[in-house]
Formats: sequence, C-alpha cells, structure tokens
Amino acid sequence: MIIKVTATKEALVLIDLLKKKHGPLMFHQSDGCCDGSSPMCYAENEFMIGESDTLLGEIGNCPFYISSAQYEYWKHTQLIIDVVKGRGGMFSLEGPEGKRFLTRSRVFSAEERALLNKKENE
Repeated sequence: MIIKVTATKEALVLIDLLKKKHGPLMFHQSDGCCDGSSPMCYAENEFMIGESDTLLGEIGNCPFYISSAQYEYWKHTQLIIDVVKGRGGMFSLEGPEGKRFLTRSRVFSAEERALLNKKENE
C-alpha cells in the first residue's frame, strides 16, 4: 500500500494536543494562492468538503482532504505534514499555539508510481 499523506512526529504531537482541546479534527489542503503550502486544520464538520475534494488519507487518525485540482499537481508526491513556528491560516486551529502545519513532499519512486498507476486504472 502506498501512503499518500503522512506526518512528522512533531505534527502528530500537535494533532493530539488539538484533538484534546477541540475534539475530532479534519485537514484540508487547498489550491488557493495564499495557503497552498499550509494545510488547514478544522474541527470535524466545520469545513464543507465538496465534490472537488479528494480524501488523500489520514494523519493522526484525522481525515486529510486535498482539492482535486491541487492533487493533480501533487499526485506524484507523498505529502509530509510537518510543524514550524509561526502563524498559519487564520481559521486553522493550530494558530493560537504559535505553530503552523506545513506541507513538505517527496517524489514517489518509479516503483511506487507504477503501483499507484496500476491502482488508478483498476
């Protein structure tokens, strides 16, 4: 199985803290100009998922969605959700913690891409 989204240990620690404060969470990675590298963290059901969003996987037992347009650009990469100091998107729950989530990535290997292509064509 190819994991399309994962999180660093630091991100998982912050996710656990946010879940204790806010309950179940969800993430959304948009294709907007201002927050394209910052996934947004919301309390579950506080963000409306639409037909143009793709469920990429889970991090910290929280669903992680990405806009389908953004996925087309990044489908050859594994997204790695990390944490850095600073302020994230104004509606993202980690902002008051003085940290923000950040999307990093790595390109899938040729073998991983072949497996993903095979799965998509089934």
